[in-house]
Amino acid sequence: MNRQAQAVVLFLVGGAMLHAGFTDLYLRYVKAGLRPLLLAAGFVLIAAAVATVWYERRGGEPHEDHGHVHREPRVSWLLVLPLFALVLVAPPALGSYSAMRTGMALQKPFGFPALPAGNPLPLSVVDYAGRAVYDHGHSLGGRRFELTGFVALDGNGEPYLTRMVLNCCAADAQPVKVGLTGRIPPILEPDTWLDVVGTYTGKRVKDPVNGSVIPFVVVSRARVVKAPADPYESPE
Repeated sequence: MNRQAQAVVLFLVGGAMLHAGFTDLYLRYVKAGLRPLLLAAGFVLIAAAVATVWYERRGGEPHEDHGHVHREPRVSWLLVLPLFALVLVAPPALGSYSAMRTGMALQKPFGFPALPAGNPLPLSVVDYAGRAVYDHGHSLGGRRFELTGFVALDGNGEPYLTRMVLNCCAADAQPVKVGLTGRIPPILEPDTWLDVVGTYTGKRVKDPVNGSVIPFVVVSRARVVKAPADPYESPE
């Protein structure tokens, strides 16, 4: 690949990173906190592409050997096709298929700070599960909570409210699951996003994949919602 082709690839990669960073597309790949680094990398790649073109034009003609001009095969330009796919086709977020084939990945929180006012109180699935498992619900104080996640069904059709948790990027995503009991909708499809209001219960089961504890929530209200812009959560 000659320098012009290298410059084009650098420019397209940088442009794809900026496109993803300035829209919600980047949330399909990395956690929200990495947005500034993604944008910075995109600008650096575009600057490198411009510098490459400037250097090539300043350097003159293509390299000659014994009077023959060496040019790279045109097939090398096919390397840019995956970049167009990156810009034009947004990959789906990881969902129930991945969640039910990966063990519960709940990490023990450093502490359990007092919860703010609110009834019901919006709470992340990770925060609820951490307090339910490691604090045995003490810090939940018998209150009502609002949780949002997608539905994952086990082999027996039992539903779990689930969020995939990112430490860095989608490649390291692992699920946190909360079992549902109480007033559950009679028909639930995998990957349907639910907003549920409920209270803590001491009911627990073991994840069949890795034996981790899965807590439950007693549902008093459940409604189908659109998937959020950021489908992933981060460790608390």
